[in-house]
Amino acid sequence: MAKYRNIIFYIFTILFFSVLMYWFFIQGKTLEATENIIVHESKGTMWDDFAESFLDNLHHPLALLLAQIVTIILVAKLFGWICVKLKQPSVIGEMIAGIVLGPSLVGLYFPEFSAFMFPKESLPNLQFLSQIGLILFMYIVGMELDLSVLRKKAHDAVVISHASIIFPFALGVGLSYFIYQEFAPPGIQFSSFALFIAIAMSITAFPVLARIVQERNLHKTKIGTIVITCAAADDITAWCILAAVIAVVKAGSFSGSVFVILMAILYVFLMIKLVKPFLTRIAESQKGKGFINKALVAVFFLVLIISSYATEVIGIHALFGAFMAGAIMPENVKFRNLFIEKVEDVALVLLLPLFFVFTGLRTQIGLLNDPHLWKIGGFIILTAVIGKFVGSALTAKFLRISWKDSLTIGALMNTRGLTELIVLNIGYDLGVLGPELFAMLVIMALFTTFMTGPSLDLINYIFKGKKSMLEEDQTENDEKYKLLISFETPDSGQTLLKFADNLTNKMNGKKSITAMNIAPVDELHAFDIENYEKELFENVIETSNELKLEVTTLFKASTDIENDLISITNKGNYDLLLIMLGKSIYEGSLLGKLLGFTTKIINPEKLLNTVKGKSYIFNASPFDDFTLSIMDKTNIPVGIMVDKKFESADKIFIPIFDLNDFYLVEYAKRLINNNDSQVIILDAAGQIRKNTEIRELIRNIEHIAPNHITLYNEKMIEKDFLQSQDLMLISSKSWRNLIDSKSLWLSDIPSTLIISNP
Repeated sequence: MAKYRNIIFYIFTILFFSVLMYWFFIQGKTLEATENIIVHESKGTMWDDFAESFLDNLHHPLALLLAQIVTIILVAKLFGWICVKLKQPSVIGEMIAGIVLGPSLVGLYFPEFSAFMFPKESLPNLQFLSQIGLILFMYIVGMELDLSVLRKKAHDAVVISHASIIFPFALGVGLSYFIYQEFAPPGIQFSSFALFIAIAMSITAFPVLARIVQERNLHKTKIGTIVITCAAADDITAWCILAAVIAVVKAGSFSGSVFVILMAILYVFLMIKLVKPFLTRIAESQKGKGFINKALVAVFFLVLIISSYATEVIGIHALFGAFMAGAIMPENVKFRNLFIEKVEDVALVLLLPLFFVFTGLRTQIGLLNDPHLWKIGGFIILTAVIGKFVGSALTAKFLRISWKDSLTIGALMNTRGLTELIVLNIGYDLGVLGPELFAMLVIMALFTTFMTGPSLDLINYIFKGKKSMLEEDQTENDEKYKLLISFETPDSGQTLLKFADNLTNKMNGKKSITAMNIAPVDELHAFDIENYEKELFENVIETSNELKLEVTTLFKASTDIENDLISITNKGNYDLLLIMLGKSIYEGSLLGKLLGFTTKIINPEKLLNTVKGKSYIFNASPFDDFTLSIMDKTNIPVGIMVDKKFESADKIFIPIFDLNDFYLVEYAKRLINNNDSQVIILDAAGQIRKNTEIRELIRNIEHIAPNHITLYNEKMIEKDFLQSQDLMLISSKSWRNLIDSKSLWLSDIPSTLIISNP
C-alpha cells in the first residue's frame, strides 16, 4: 500500500480541486447580468477565424519586432562571415547587410517582403531599440580606452591624432562650401551644415582600428602603440567636438550654444572629479574576487543611464554620456574586462545589428541616379581619404617616422566604420543631412573602412624588403632544427614544451623552439591584450625556465585562426609543428570512447587488417576538421599530441604497420640521442624483418646507442606492457584506422604523438 500512497494522493488532489472549480463556474453563471454580456459571433468557419487571428498576431508590434530581430541577426552574421573570409572586419559585412535589407536592394526588388517585414509604423520601435544598443556600444568603447596609455605615450600620438582631425575637418568645411546650396536641407544654416560635414570627414573608428591592429599582430610594435594611442586621442577629441557641434546645431548659432557648452563642461568636470573616484572606491571593494556582484552591476548601469540621460537633456546627445561613463570606469584592467563581458554580447550580437539595418533603411542608394551625383560622391570619398590618410601620414613623417610606418598610420586612421554611421545618423536625425547626401556619406564610410586592409597589404608589398615580424632571420636559423608549438591553453603549452625538450635536449645551439598562441580577435580588447598575453604565456615561460630551454614566444590575434596558423607554419621554414588533438566530431560516440575503453590485449593482426582496408568500421576521420586542415595544408610534418598526463618520453612504443610508417624511426633516433629514450618498435606486419635496408638502419642505431632500441615481433601485446610505456609514436594513417573496437583499445596506450608526413 505504501508504494501507491503518492499516486492516490495525486489523483485525489486533482479530482477534488477540479470538482471545486466546476462548482464555482456553475455558481458564477448565476452572477451574470445577461443584458451586459457581449457574445462574439463567428464570421466564418473555425479555420477562417484561426487564419484571421494568426494574421493579426503576425502584425502585432512585438511579433513583428521579434521577426525583424531574427532576420537582421541572420543576415548580418552571414555578411559578417563573408567579410571575415575576405580578410575584412566583420563590421563591414554588417554595414553592407543593413543596406541590403533597406530600400536599396530588398526594398527595390522585393517590395512586398520589405513592406511586410519593415513597415514604416514599426521603424520607431526598431530605432529606439537600436539606440539602446548604441548606448551600450559607446559604453564599451569608453571602457576600451586605456587613459593610462594616453598619459604615458601621448606626445607624438596626440600631435598625429589632432593633425588627423584638423586636416579633414578643414577640408570638410571647404567641401561644404561647394555642396551647400545643392545638398543642404531647407532652413539649415551653413555653419551647422559645414560643421557636420567636417566632423564626418574627421572620425576614426577606434574599435575597428583596434581589431585590425590586433589581427595583424601590430600591437607589440612601436607603430601599433602609436596608432592605438592616436585613435584613442582621436576618439576623445572627436566626440567632444561632436558634442559641441550638436549644441551649435540645436541652438541654431554659436552664441546660442554657449550655455549648452558650459553645462557640458560642468558635466564632464563632475564626472571626472566626483563620479570617477566614487566608482573607483566601489571597484576596490571587489578587488581579487574575480567577479562582480549584481548590486555593483546595478550601480554601474545606473551611472551609465543617468550619464546618458544628463547629456541628452543638456543637448549633446545620450551617446556622449555613454562614452563618458565608460571612459571614467575604474582603470583596473580585470575589472573592466569582467564588465565588458557582461555587456558586449548583448550589445554587439543582439542590438547593434539593428542599428546597421536601421541605417540601411534610411540609405537610398537609388536616389543617386545621376552621374553628377556619383561624381559628387567620389569627390566626398577623395576628400575624406586625402584629409585623414594623407594628413596622418604626412604628420607622422614630419615626426621622423619611416615612410612605411607613416603610411600604415595613415591607412589605419582612415578607418571610419561604425563610428562614422553613428555621426551620420545623428546628423540625419537633426535634419542637417538630406537623403542624397546621407547615402553618399554612408558609401564613403563603407569605402574608407573596406580600403584599410588592401591599403596595408599594398604598403607591405611596396616595402617588402623590410622583415616581417612573423618571419625569423633565416640566415641564422637555416642549420637549426626548428620546432613550432601551437597551443590553446597554458596546460597544453606546458605538455608540448616538455616533449619538445625531450626531442632536442642535447642539441644546444642547434635548435630553435617557438611557442605560439593564436587567439580569436573578438575575445580581446585593445587595453587588455598585453595582460592577456602575459597570463597566457606565464606557465609556458616558467616551464621553459625549469627545463633550461630557450623559447621564443609568438602571440597573434586573428579572425581566421586556421589559415593564420597554416601561413605562419609554412612561411617560418620549421621542421616540425606540435599541436594538441582537437575535439573530434565523434566525441561521445563509440569511436570517441576508444580512449576510455579497456581490454586486456592489442591484436596487431586485426589492426593490420584495418590499415590494409580489410576491416573498416567508419568512413570518416577521427580528427576534427581543424586538425585535418592543418595536416593537409602545411608543408612540414605535424605532431598531434593525445595527452594522458605526459611527463617524459623515456619509454617509447612505435607500432609499424606499413613500411611507409618508417619515418617515425627518425623521431625515435632523435629521442634516443637527446633524451636517452628506450624505444620498442613493433613489427606488426612483419615487413621490417624482410627489408635489409631498414634492418641495417636499426642496427646502426643500436651500434651508436646500445640497448636503446628493440625490435618487437610478438603478435599479442599485453595490457601491462602498454601501460608501462610513456609515449606511443604512430603515423597519422595508422591513427585514422584505430577504430576496430574488437582488436584495439586505446585506453591502455599511454600519451600518443600522431605524426603526419607531408
